[in-house]
Amino acid sequence: MNDINKKSQKIKKQKHLVYKLSLSVREFNMINAGDKVLVCFSGGKDSFTLLDLLDAYNKQAKEKFEIGVVHIDHQMPGFPIESIEEYLSEKKYKYNIVSQDIFGTIKNKIDNEKKVCSLCARLRRGAIYNFAEENGFNKIALGHHMDDVVETLFLNMFYGSKLKAIPPVLFSDNGKNTTIRPLSQIREHEIIKYSEISKFPVISGDFCGARENTERKKIKSMLSDWQKEYPGRIEKIFTSIKNIEPRLLADKDLFQFIIN
Repeated sequence: MNDINKKSQKIKKQKHLVYKLSLSVREFNMINAGDKVLVCFSGGKDSFTLLDLLDAYNKQAKEKFEIGVVHIDHQMPGFPIESIEEYLSEKKYKYNIVSQDIFGTIKNKIDNEKKVCSLCARLRRGAIYNFAEENGFNKIALGHHMDDVVETLFLNMFYGSKLKAIPPVLFSDNGKNTTIRPLSQIREHEIIKYSEISKFPVISGDFCGARENTERKKIKSMLSDWQKEYPGRIEKIFTSIKNIEPRLLADKDLFQFIIN
């Protein structure tokens, strides 16, 4: 495939995915005119795609908003931070690198892998929230996609006995931060394909040493089998998250089971 065809393919795919992103933005009222949106950029395929699509959407949107980018430098040995800075600089994004010795903190305190991942996520989230608040960002954009949402739903059901997932929009308990997930209605395989077409310099590899979540791998495999046997099942499960009937469940805090 020559360069012209590749560029045409990317433009076509970008247009399709921006449309999907715009559906989420409008349906869940994610972004309004004048918002300051902070994109959390890890260097993985999801964050590359999120930043690219959100920027493209902003350029065509009638009501403009501001985009800022932040990368949390965990100070992990061997992590190619220069690659991230080079890409963001080349694309002329407004970005900040926030250095925090998360790797060192965890290494000195915990040796249980599950606790390592949990603490790492909390420390990273705290750094992001602090940066957003200190710099006037009222929205924080994360790169979770539809597969993430559905996998998390089953993880919480099977291993936590709770009926919850990760919502497209989440307000923090203190009301200071609003987290949005513009890729919520985009499938992971679409992101993988778009990343390949776009030739994003995706950072892959295990720098922290923690193994992939075993439970999530099992859920991912189960859903993959379902999707092969029943195409469209993941999309239907996601749609069901948007169509909840609390009174037909069994949460006593939501519905009082009182017989007169």
